[in-house]
Amino acid sequence: MSELTHFNHSGQAHMVDVGNKAETHRVAVTEGRIRMLPETLTMIAAGGHKKGDVLGIARIAGIMAAKRTSDLVPLCHPLALTHVSIDLTPDPQRSEIHCRARVETRGQTGVEMEALCAVQVALLTIYDMCKAVDRGMRIDGVQLLEKMGGKSGHWQR
Repeated sequence: MSELTHFNHSGQAHMVDVGNKAETHRVAVTEGRIRMLPETLTMIAAGGHKKGDVLGIARIAGIMAAKRTSDLVPLCHPLALTHVSIDLTPDPQRSEIHCRARVETRGQTGVEMEALCAVQVALLTIYDMCKAVDRGMRIDGVQLLEKMGGKSGHWQR
């Protein structure tokens, strides 16, 4: 097992020095879901929510979250992202919405945190917009599916 990189030799938290790492194309793919009452999913899919296009707003929130991850996670490097996509797919059989994020950059450090943050905030936005009709919604299954680039290479769940 590798060592924890966000602590120095004295055990103090620090930002990892990536200055000597090679710039490579970096990609991370993550997923998660929000489960809800069937009536809530029907309302979202029909576009009948009084606050507007729930999935469209959640998609924009996820993109914004990826771009602002370093403002939220204290030791993350600010990154110039080259691509962010958020796919939100309703699943009426399971009464849930599946979220998948893909984040890319060309840089010295990976984009896993940005992709994870994107999924979480997209799903939180759905919760926020629909909580008045369904407070029992549940977000779960948030995980890294794949990462590419850097010296550790390709990893896939």
